[in-house]
Amino acid sequence: MLKYAIIFAIISLIAGAMGFGGIAAGSAGIAEILFGLFLILAVIFVVLAALGVGAVKKALK
Repeated sequence: MLKYAIIFAIISLIAGAMGFGGIAAGSAGIAEILFGLFLILAVIFVVLAALGVGAVKKALK
């Protein structure tokens, strides 16, 4: 997902440099949404992993 966010950000930069404002704005919006979604999922998985480590330690005792 982060890969696609970076790709859309690059497309936005190139389109903006070439003068295509609508395409640049659309690509930037998509990149922003994907990056936000990536951050939310990353935080969720880090929290789940931290909780899972404690559960595994409890199960091994």
